[in-house]
Amino acid sequence: MTPDIRKIVTYDEEVFIEGFRAAKTPWRLFAVAAVLRNPWASRYVEDLTPEIRAYGPVLGSMMADRMIALAGSGAQIEAYGKAAVVGLDGEIEHASGLIHTLRFGNFYREAVKAKSYLAFTNTRGPANAPIQVPLMDKNDAGRRSHYLTIQFAIPDAPRDDEVVVVLGAALSGRPHHRIGDRYQDLKDLGHDLDNPASV
Repeated sequence: MTPDIRKIVTYDEEVFIEGFRAAKTPWRLFAVAAVLRNPWASRYVEDLTPEIRAYGPVLGSMMADRMIALAGSGAQIEAYGKAAVVGLDGEIEHASGLIHTLRFGNFYREAVKAKSYLAFTNTRGPANAPIQVPLMDKNDAGRRSHYLTIQFAIPDAPRDDEVVVVLGAALSGRPHHRIGDRYQDLKDLGHDLDNPASV
């Protein structure tokens, strides 16, 4: 059992001027999207496990390899995330099932030697629906400079019986970051930095 992939789409953006000011180095964000047939489309399936276990490693390995090739190395990637958009004949659970499994995400996490979890979205929409991939620092979930979102669309995907599975990355944070990090907020609010829930 292997995913029926119709096509792979690559999104790549370099920003030279952000907020009316030149960036010291180009701000680069990119993504790889796999457009595949939804194996559960148009019907209710109680157990999604067989397809999740079969598809996860294939998609995870192939897509992580493509992301590393785009970056040049895993070390170059500072922020990362994932997303899935299921077509109209599918459930949000289908989008979630394909990306919320270690059999998928761990390939990317290990390739970039990350400590943070992969930020994510899972949505449903028609062809040309917005694909939003939230990113965060791969090692520091509180580093706000790397709270980013890649947004793009694929004119003919997802079809009603498809899912678009996406990995995204940035080689740096926002060029003119100046809102601080969440640690200062926690300190100002009197929270223990090791236990943000405490006061």
